[in-house]
Order: sequence, then C-alpha cells, then structure tokens
Amino acid sequence: MKHIKSTNLLFKIIIFMVFLESPFTQAAQITPFTGTKSIELVQQDGKKIVVGSITFNPKEKFSEYKINWDYDKFSNQFLSMRPFKSLQGEAKYWCHVPYPYPIKRRVSSTNLTDLEYDLLFLWKGASEYGINMWNGVYYKLKIDGERIVGSINEMDMDKLSAPPPKGNFRPIRKQDLEEGEYSSHWLPRVLIE
Repeated sequence: MKHIKSTNLLFKIIIFMVFLESPFTQAAQITPFTGTKSIELVQQDGKKIVVGSITFNPKEKFSEYKINWDYDKFSNQFLSMRPFKSLQGEAKYWCHVPYPYPIKRRVSSTNLTDLEYDLLFLWKGASEYGINMWNGVYYKLKIDGERIVGSINEMDMDKLSAPPPKGNFRPIRKQDLEEGEYSSHWLPRVLIE
C-alpha cells in the first residue's frame, strides 16, 4: 500500500512539473520586460504618438533596458538658454528632459523608477517664449499585464538643478510629485506596449 501511495505521489509531482513547463504557464509568466516595445504618449482623446522604442534585456532579478528615441517626431527648441527636443501640439509643447545624473537603467516588477526618470518632460504653452521649470512632467508607472502604463504627475524640475549626493539614485521623492489633472494636459498618459 505504501508503494502505491508513493508511486501516486511521484506521478502527481511529474504531472505538476510538466504543467509548469507547458506553453500555457509560460505565457502566464510573460512580463512586460522582454523584447522591444513602443513608447507612446497618449493624448486626451486617446490618440497615440509613438516617440521611440525600448528594448529589454532580462537578467535574473531585473531587466536592463535601452531607449531609442524617434527624434524625427521632435523639433529642436532653444528655450530659456537650453536646447530641448520638443513635440509640438496646437496649444502646448512637450519637451523631453534627459535625466542628467547616473542611472542604472534597470527595472523589475517592483521597481520602475529608472524608467520613470528616463521619461521626464516639461511642457510649455505654444505661444510662450521660455520654459517654466515648475511645469515638470513625471509619469508614474505601473505594470498592466504585458504592458507598462503611466499617468501624469506634476513636479518642479528645479529639484534636479543640483546633483544629488553621491550614491543617491532616487533624488525625486514622493512629496515632490503632485498628481496631475488628466483634463488639463495634452499628453496625460504614457504606454509601453
């Protein structure tokens, strides 16, 4: 009787192991951190502007990534004595702000901060001459199945005018962000899919 029970247990373990390796369960384990995906800024009306692509290189506990911006979509603007790559809307310009300090460019299911720092923007009115550092855009990211979605938060980009202390890779704090009003912004969301 003991032999039959141990054989049944062994059989159940083998079936379970086969199930874990099946295409069905492998599909369930797919994360947004594999392959190449597009980076899309989403207008209020749902129209998307593809601004680049991102390629993920999975490691054991995280994925490294590299962004390739589609700078053909951007115009060169010299604003407040600084060059910016900007998307031109009818009422607003959306200017990319490359993060100026060291960054590892790693993400995991529990930490998307590096990618949030790479997606910093400033907006300005289309008819305004200069740029106001108070108009910073920080997309707070979260995982949604096999894609990453981000919603607009506002921040003062002057926070980044001085380098953070050595070894501080997270100078933007929760209290530096304020949830943005979806209806008052041209590009309130970002999608990586």
